[in-house]
Amino acid sequence: MKTSRLLSALYITVFALVLLNAGRVLAEDAKPVENKYVCMVNDTIMDKIQIPVEVGGKTYYGCCMGCVEGLKSDASLRTAKDPVTGKSVDKSKAIIGVGKSGAALYFESQQTFNTYFKQQK
Repeated sequence: MKTSRLLSALYITVFALVLLNAGRVLAEDAKPVENKYVCMVNDTIMDKIQIPVEVGGKTYYGCCMGCVEGLKSDASLRTAKDPVTGKSVDKSKAIIGVGKSGAALYFESQQTFNTYFKQQK
């Protein structure tokens, strides 16, 4: 009986360590997402290239005609806050990452991108 409890405790410990290490690997291996795979209206990462939208010499991306029209007409949809600095970021120029929820996150630089994902360990 004691042996089975010890084995159970060992399995749980090993499983917890694997989970913790998996999170670390994900944080260290975080790679930016190409902006053409992001609907910049609903901040969703897609598996196919989105519809390009040219506004003021910059290219944004939307998943449907509603998002395309929104990007053209609503300037607030073309910016986001960097989760590290809190500064406003133009989505067309941002470094884009994937947050814990799966939503797109927009960073003003590679440095703030790296800082964010190092903090996620």
